[in-house]
Amino acid sequence: MPNTELDEQDPRLEQAEAASATADSSDKPRVPRGVGTLAFTEFWERFSFYGLNGILTFYLLYTASEGGLGIDAASASGIVGAYGGSVYLAQLLGSWMGERVISPKWMVFIGGIIIAAGHVALAFISGMTGLAIGLGLIILGTGALKTNITNIVGLAVEGQDEGRRDVGFAYFYLAINMGAVTGPLASGFAQNEWGFHVGFGLAAIGMLVSLGVYMASMAKLPAKSGVVERPIEKSKLVRLSIIAVVVLLAIIVILSSGLLPASSLSAITTVLILASAAWYFIMMLGSKEVTKDEKRRVSAYLPLFLAGGLFFGLLFQQSTTIAILISERVDLVIAGWSVPVAWITMLAQFAAVLITPFVTYFWDKSGNSGPGAPSKFAVGMFHMGCAYIIMLLVLKMYEGALIPLLLIVLVMMAAGASEVFVGPISLSLATRIGPERFRSQMVGLNFLTLSLGSAFSGLFGQLYTVISDYSYFICIIGAGVIVGIVLWIFRRKLQENLYAGL
Repeated sequence: MPNTELDEQDPRLEQAEAASATADSSDKPRVPRGVGTLAFTEFWERFSFYGLNGILTFYLLYTASEGGLGIDAASASGIVGAYGGSVYLAQLLGSWMGERVISPKWMVFIGGIIIAAGHVALAFISGMTGLAIGLGLIILGTGALKTNITNIVGLAVEGQDEGRRDVGFAYFYLAINMGAVTGPLASGFAQNEWGFHVGFGLAAIGMLVSLGVYMASMAKLPAKSGVVERPIEKSKLVRLSIIAVVVLLAIIVILSSGLLPASSLSAITTVLILASAAWYFIMMLGSKEVTKDEKRRVSAYLPLFLAGGLFFGLLFQQSTTIAILISERVDLVIAGWSVPVAWITMLAQFAAVLITPFVTYFWDKSGNSGPGAPSKFAVGMFHMGCAYIIMLLVLKMYEGALIPLLLIVLVMMAAGASEVFVGPISLSLATRIGPERFRSQMVGLNFLTLSLGSAFSGLFGQLYTVISDYSYFICIIGAGVIVGIVLWIFRRKLQENLYAGL
């Protein structure tokens, strides 16, 4: 069990940091010590998350005779978008707890246990009850694990130049995308052969294995990862815990009573995410503990935050809009065999895995002279918008007919290749430019772009059900291309402010 007092007062901390610094100065490996363990743990967390995402929409859409719940497309999209948004929104709580209650390295372990429990619930409890319990546990577990493991990676790459930091995070992000590829492959095959509940249960096994490796390798993690930076008073912790329990029970009652229709969940989640993000920005920009240069950096991050939310909204359509389109318009049969639907949804991550080594090689060679974060964001946004031009052409070519699977594969991989220009860069940026006083919160704010994107994807999926295919994808293309161009125009000014004082 974690011991916050021992973590806070560990007398070996300074000695460990000194030893680490000595090792770093004499020999700088391409992958810093401890990152391998963190990447392995993150691989299995993403395996579980994307494995579930790969089949969740279809579990909601398919009829009871097909092993699903038989929910309409708009409601299914709302649930999936709200779930994805809540997963990342919960990371604000996880980030706060890692700074005030339990050290980050123990938050990662506890989060993994809760995630595994959520998948067990989905595997063994049928119907809406199992769905609610399972998704709820996975939301809480991912919230505990995700931000804290990223913070530890940030500690592991401290002192590196921008190019090498980006490379370190890119390899960590590669582990994320490898989990995102293999998760749907495994869960999709299991669902196709033995049913949804077997697919849900696979992730629990992998998560538990990774936690065993994590426990055995804890000594390799940066010393600071075992420290509670600003421990909260116990009396205040008790009060906050009571409030949290009351709020959680209220949410359960509201959702189980049907007072809120499933189709409204994504919209509500979007409002909560934007309100949370606004509070974070106001808190940092209004704090007297934040310097002038730090405020410049936070202000410059705002447009990238909004662009990141839109980017991931377009990318995460694989679980909403594209999933609905696949279930209605795509021919999944090849040589008499039905391809598991989850395999299609993982193609975006597969493309990111393929392109990452080539892009990171260029960044590694260019170092600090390479393109900055705003330029990379601009390229990623523009590329994402252009990828859906292919989708528009495909819909025109096969109007009123089933779409060949190969063309959907092309669209998904074209869209997914753009992620390497945004995902790892936002991670690296958040750990570097955040105010010293709000470093953990800055990482949590960065993950809100994923939360916002997930919620947006739910709204996009609902929009897709009420307007024509052509109108929908024209809007999607325009959003990506226009935002990419705007970011490119202002890239130099954003770059100057993002690194003010660094």
